[in-house]
Amino acid sequence: MKENNISPRKRIYEITEIIRRHDAITNFVKQTNPAEFRCALEELGPTFIKIGQLLSTRPDLVSPAYMAELAKLQDNVRIDDFATVSQTFFTQTGHTIEESFLSFEEKPFASASIGQTHRATLHDGTQVVVKVQHPNIPEIITTDLELLQKAVKLAQLTANLTNMVVDPKATFTEIKTALNTEIDTQIEITNGIEFYELNNNQDIIRVPQVFPELSTNKILVNSYMPGESIKKLCHEPLSENPDVAKKQQAQRTYIANVLVQNFIKQVFTDRYFHADPHPGNILFQQLTPLEQAQPTMTETNIFEKTTDHTNIKITSQKELPPFRIIYLDFGMMGRLSKEITTKISNVILALYEQDLAQIGQAVLSLCNQTGPVNRSQFFAELDEFLQPYLNTGISEIDFAQLLFEIVHLCQRNNLQVKPEVTLLIKAFGSIENTVAALDPNLSLMDVVRPFAQKYLIDKFDLQADLEDQALATYRALKATPKLPGKINQFLDNLSQGKTQMKLTFPQQPATLQYLERIINRLITAIVLAAIIVGSSLLVQGSVNHPTIYKIGVAGYLIAVIIIVILLLNELHYRLKKRSKK
Repeated sequence: MKENNISPRKRIYEITEIIRRHDAITNFVKQTNPAEFRCALEELGPTFIKIGQLLSTRPDLVSPAYMAELAKLQDNVRIDDFATVSQTFFTQTGHTIEESFLSFEEKPFASASIGQTHRATLHDGTQVVVKVQHPNIPEIITTDLELLQKAVKLAQLTANLTNMVVDPKATFTEIKTALNTEIDTQIEITNGIEFYELNNNQDIIRVPQVFPELSTNKILVNSYMPGESIKKLCHEPLSENPDVAKKQQAQRTYIANVLVQNFIKQVFTDRYFHADPHPGNILFQQLTPLEQAQPTMTETNIFEKTTDHTNIKITSQKELPPFRIIYLDFGMMGRLSKEITTKISNVILALYEQDLAQIGQAVLSLCNQTGPVNRSQFFAELDEFLQPYLNTGISEIDFAQLLFEIVHLCQRNNLQVKPEVTLLIKAFGSIENTVAALDPNLSLMDVVRPFAQKYLIDKFDLQADLEDQALATYRALKATPKLPGKINQFLDNLSQGKTQMKLTFPQQPATLQYLERIINRLITAIVLAAIIVGSSLLVQGSVNHPTIYKIGVAGYLIAVIIIVILLLNELHYRLKKRSKK
């Protein structure tokens, strides 16, 4: 489908018709019929296939069933010929391909909705990969997103959107942001440079080097990194030979621990992490005999401790095993503030101590409040939800389902998880899938324990703690003689009505609302009784007074009308309550 050759009017009609035929909006917001929704995206073309692929990595936006179905989407785009690639490169850089590279493979080894990737060699012999964006991609995506927004509004007029599981408006905003980020290669260039500086040569971790002088907002040039997706290693069966199998499992356990430790470093030391570390973006490279013959000693940063007076980096040297792990694709990255990192640390420490009250308090601090929050109810629901996970093996946890349920548990309690935290949990879920496949015996507590111990050591300062305790004791002793006078003043204010006491209890708003409803019914019943009794007296004593008789009958009619209105109102209330359930 050549989307850029279709008029906007015809294209919006096509989008709306496909959405209507597959009932895509209703299916999506209710998270039903995922296969039908996938078919709709395939019919809508490359832009929408890319949207589906992005959604397949977002357990905070769609259910696990939708993620699994959308993961089946495959790019079906034509490959640009070499003349088009050359023209794009020259337009973007001002240089020809021949001027910039010693060699350049005309046929791409990979092609997707946004661009295609070629192997090349620089004049100094460095092997690189060159990602070239397809022509008119920003224009096509921008146009399709604008038309999709209009089509969604049209479809919502006829779609049944009660009992929504996902918010279509919020999801559209997320997708729009993600697509606009992906089509601006300059963002990936900046991300790649920073991630390289922070993580390359950290133990067995390797990161491709970006060549910014050859890259633009539509061209990305990285160093070539050999290897295969780590998914192959995860699913490759162990040898039948016990000794070989033991070595293979030791290798996988080593890789799993490095991935976890490096991810913790990204989050809590760098506060800058790879937000999309699915297996396709992590390569495994087995070194060749020639590469193994080269020195494998590396200076590895263990941790960095910063105080008000010093900045200490402790490092050690270790001999590396003959394999490497390579990170790719830096279009989606996460950055955390120091405040958010501290709050996440509190969640981890609470998990480590298995203190459910602390966990609930820490989770609350990572959410934005969208309405009244019943803390007792939220804590009870969170307690019931988390209990099965605390001592569960990491391989037994479905993190996609876990994140989806956490997000909706918060939504039910008028809480919205902060976007950067959602991105972090999603990234951790991706790492977890790989780690669980490599080492199924690793538990969630095994992941948390090293960080918690290190964090407590870093934060422990005996002198500062003693000083704080001494200051608190001094203040308490200084305030003690004033205590009787303050109690006497409080009692005087209380007896004179100058002090107010506020009483709160669980489910207070709902209870007060229910009490108000009962009182209103009681008042209405008293008024109706008075009208009926008064009307009866007027009718009975108005034999020779037609006007008084009519007033009495009018009273009966008013009473009947009020009763009918009350019955209809009660019926509407019960139907509304049932619909919400």
